[in-house]
Amino acid sequence: MKRLQLTLLLSLLFSALSFSQTAIIRGVILDETNTPIEGVNIKASTGEGAATNTNGFYEFRIPSGIEVTVEFTHIGHSRIVQKFQLKNGQELEFNPVMKVDVEQIPEVVISTNTRQNDDGVVNIDPKTLRTIKGAQPGIENILKTLPGVNISNELSTQYSVRGGNFDENLVYVNEIEVYRPFLIRSGNQEGLSFVNTDLVSNVDFSAGGFQAKYGDKLSSVLDITYRNPVAFGMRADLSLLGGSVAAEAVSKDGKFSGIAGVRYRDNSLILNSLETEGNVEPVFADAQTYLTYRFSDKFHLNFLGNISLNQYNFQPENRQTNFGTLQEPVALLVFYDGNEEDEYQTYFGALKANYFVNDNLTLKFIGSAYHTLEQEYFDIFAQYRLGEVNTNIGDENLGEVEFSEGIGSQLTHARNDLDAFIVNAEHRGDYKIDEESTVEWSVKYTHEDIRDRLVEYEIIDSAGFSIRPPNFSIPNLQPYQPYEGPLTAFEDIRALNRVQIDRVQAFAQYSKRTEWGNNEVFYNAGVRLHNWTVGGENLESNTQTVVSPRAQFAIKPDWDKDMLFRVAGGLYYQPPFYRELRDSSGVVQPNVKAQKSFHIVLGNEYSFKIWDRPFKLVTEAYYKGLSNVNTYTLENVRVRYSADNNAKAYAYGLDMRLNGEFVPGTESWFSFGYLKTEENIDNRGYIARPTDQRLKFGALFQDYVPNMPDLKMYLNLVYNTGVPGGSPSYADPYDFQVRLRDYRRADLGISLQLVNPAKTYNTKWKKKFRELSLGFEIYNMFNNQNSITNTWVRDVYTKRQFAIPNYLTPRVFNLRLSARF
Repeated sequence: MKRLQLTLLLSLLFSALSFSQTAIIRGVILDETNTPIEGVNIKASTGEGAATNTNGFYEFRIPSGIEVTVEFTHIGHSRIVQKFQLKNGQELEFNPVMKVDVEQIPEVVISTNTRQNDDGVVNIDPKTLRTIKGAQPGIENILKTLPGVNISNELSTQYSVRGGNFDENLVYVNEIEVYRPFLIRSGNQEGLSFVNTDLVSNVDFSAGGFQAKYGDKLSSVLDITYRNPVAFGMRADLSLLGGSVAAEAVSKDGKFSGIAGVRYRDNSLILNSLETEGNVEPVFADAQTYLTYRFSDKFHLNFLGNISLNQYNFQPENRQTNFGTLQEPVALLVFYDGNEEDEYQTYFGALKANYFVNDNLTLKFIGSAYHTLEQEYFDIFAQYRLGEVNTNIGDENLGEVEFSEGIGSQLTHARNDLDAFIVNAEHRGDYKIDEESTVEWSVKYTHEDIRDRLVEYEIIDSAGFSIRPPNFSIPNLQPYQPYEGPLTAFEDIRALNRVQIDRVQAFAQYSKRTEWGNNEVFYNAGVRLHNWTVGGENLESNTQTVVSPRAQFAIKPDWDKDMLFRVAGGLYYQPPFYRELRDSSGVVQPNVKAQKSFHIVLGNEYSFKIWDRPFKLVTEAYYKGLSNVNTYTLENVRVRYSADNNAKAYAYGLDMRLNGEFVPGTESWFSFGYLKTEENIDNRGYIARPTDQRLKFGALFQDYVPNMPDLKMYLNLVYNTGVPGGSPSYADPYDFQVRLRDYRRADLGISLQLVNPAKTYNTKWKKKFRELSLGFEIYNMFNNQNSITNTWVRDVYTKRQFAIPNYLTPRVFNLRLSARF
């Protein structure tokens, strides 16, 4: 399927460069078991023709404005004849299903994609995205099974790649960069992923060593392509966690096409299963559309729009967390008063104009605007008891706290508001020098206008005494001497920032595919330039510039074994975004430099067959040497920066992924990753970074019942070793290097296809559907207690602080109904 997806993408690009009076027919030919058929002969009455490739894909042109008869033939299958009459420039997708000819029973050998990825990009089948669901569905649910990608919070769509943090990943939709909200600090508050899987036609992901045409981030690129419809269709999905509806259509003359989707998400079923009990109202909704109008064969105009409205209201009541050992069990019991009200509204719109000058030259203009309005309000008073737990089996007080080691209270307050407006204007172009060589370039201007009010404080009281920050200058000798100084919050952050950032970015790169003796060779070289200026109220303007050279080289030796070797690397910079400029006290530091990383990746792809079915083993070793590091801490999913380039770091590791048809007709994969990343702050020595997830195992396995192929199953498995658990406020991270427990999760999905395209139905109600399935899902099937962060509580007797894990979701059941019209 990977070759099919790439071929579809390339064919869409090439087709747009043709200006003769023709139309295009393309599609995939399957047999009755949904298996692609290779070598189908396709012949048009006007003389045009084609044949399907190893993935069953075909494409050819026919004259427009006249009726053309097309015949599809293949040994062992019944002939198909279809008439077409298309308009000039129209593109039609026709996916026939060929039935077996009972008079001939030949042996048909099917082979799927064995093409290596020259540029190290992983291609994910969009059908997999729509089939494999999770507690937080979307592309991120699949990414977490890939090597090098770590997601240790099923409530979050944020991910870290090869030791980077959540802010180091690029996301593009149809070459348009997209953004996410700023203030979210907990996965509970997160809404839907920007990417609507119902609209997707192609997914590419690179975990490092990516090309110069992608932006300035340190870790990864997720490149999404939304599809241009060729016919009317609808898709709907409904579950206990929400639902989605998507529709697509094309005008009669083929000039206008559009696809749109609406999603609604209510995480109450999941959040009500957490340890902290209370009234929770998480409502997330968005509407998204991608429209295309073809003014002529030379000029196309696209529009991408998104509106997202997310609300999270929470009134916590109580919580009990048991931890410690079997010999010394300890529990934290908390009673709450107050509530939290968070709201995130984001609006995004982009216009993309494509001008096809000739067969070799394409010019593009992209203009986009992103506006986010965010509020984070909460006043929560918590009274806690930390003590020993009754472990006497049969006792009516089993599991209750009997002897308190720590008693205290905590008041947290926030009134945070953020208004951010980001506009982009970009020119992109590509010139095809010959069939094997391409030059690409871009110039982009960005203006960021951020208005941010930050008001947070935390007051902690233990055994009747207010706990002050360790760096408070006035000593407190209570209870031996009366304290006459002012009462001070343990943490108090107040800031008002109005910041403007102007950026100019540009890149140029050259790609070529050629031969070296009998070996196939691909190489790519490019350079990026990024200039930015930070200014605003009460800020001294500061301007900086960085240059980022990058290169890739791949060779496929003329060997009997199907192997490919690849090397990629360069200098990667990450100029600071607004959050990276804001220090731990909320003050913006305009002089923060771009973080710098020397990145090198060595890769190998080995394609082979087992059981006469295709498999591929991909192995990558990588090293990152980082300087000008802007250190940070993680609080659930919120990244808090020091805004000081006072550290250096490194990351190295090994990623492996084996994918193929472990079960005929389905794609599954198993992945392994080893990572080590450390940082040296102020030359004090190396310690683990917050994302130092040492080992990772992931698997996505699909299967079906042999005698009932419509009854399917998927299993999504993830195992990660624990990351550092963080440190209390004001504490020295060098003194707190205890890791969280290992993350283990298994999600199971079972679906029954009531209707699928490979069958013909006489029942009236089934005729209305192209696909219809009923699913049952179990999230966290083995009910593992995974944690995301620690809550630090002080013991009044020993004065030490306990790291109390904040557990994630337990086992949850879900029902799902999916339909396609």
